[in-house]
Amino acid sequence: MYGCVDGYFGYDFRQPNTHTRPGFLYSHNRHNQFTVNQALLGLRYDNDRVRGAAGLHAGTYPAANYAAEKPVFRHIFEAYAGFRPFRKIWLDAGIFTSHIGFESAISKDNWTLTRSLMAENSPYYESGVRVTYEVDPKLTLTGLVLNGWQIIGENNQAKALGTQLQWQATDKLLLNSSSFYGNEQPASQPRRRRYFHDFFARYTASEQLSVALVFDVGKQEHEQRGEKADTWHTGAAFVRYQFTGQWAAAARAEYYHADRGVVVQSLSPNASHNHFTVHGASLNLDYTPTSHVFVRLEGRLLNARRDIFSHSNNRLANDYGNLTSSIALSF
Repeated sequence: MYGCVDGYFGYDFRQPNTHTRPGFLYSHNRHNQFTVNQALLGLRYDNDRVRGAAGLHAGTYPAANYAAEKPVFRHIFEAYAGFRPFRKIWLDAGIFTSHIGFESAISKDNWTLTRSLMAENSPYYESGVRVTYEVDPKLTLTGLVLNGWQIIGENNQAKALGTQLQWQATDKLLLNSSSFYGNEQPASQPRRRRYFHDFFARYTASEQLSVALVFDVGKQEHEQRGEKADTWHTGAAFVRYQFTGQWAAAARAEYYHADRGVVVQSLSPNASHNHFTVHGASLNLDYTPTSHVFVRLEGRLLNARRDIFSHSNNRLANDYGNLTSSIALSF
């Protein structure tokens, strides 16, 4: 059995007239409100021949990120079963965590309290079949056939494909390459194929210092054949320092650019949609009184090329800042 509860309070400096943070943020997305980002409870089984997991969750994160799913699926964190058809191969089917990205939906597993823009706007979960080949203890290859881009049900007759290569190059350096290909438009709309690649490198310089670099790039076909595809690219750099066994700090610098706001603001952008360009930075302090309790405080600033952030006087601004605090319990 496993589980976690992540309670938090967030405050936005511009004091918007709503309790909801910008719509492209899904984790810890409430302003001036004591609430729960994620309460998760699940079971996992693995005897090295057969494995499976089932987990349910609730909170502001699933309420925001699973809003497009049918109600019966909205509280499923994971639900899959798998077995080894051969000694080094796993075959899993069901709902599982995404093969894309450096960050997890579970707060305690991340270096920073809030998620980067790239993590918030790429899949946290997937539904389909995956084949994992453990080449050796340092190299793992994964292939996936999926219903689509962060979707449990299906919205068209097409299936998506994914790949992942994860290589522990040295004891200190981990490299990851993940890709996605599919058409994510509803069956009633023309096809727009999407191509996406995620890369990250994590380096453990010492017992105290760790760094990571992450870069994503994607393309989606234009609504008119022959026109230039909509492209988005995003990057982030993370630095984490463990002062003592109980205290740590992490800093993040990031940017996100999307032609016509593709994916981050619209899955089906049209010619009238504006480009989306945002830069940001954050700094957080972590206190771990025990191995099961995480107390975190983070400050974050974002700056956009256009005025996209709500202001208390019902006007828009190009800058945004917040503070987020969290106490999380895990077991």
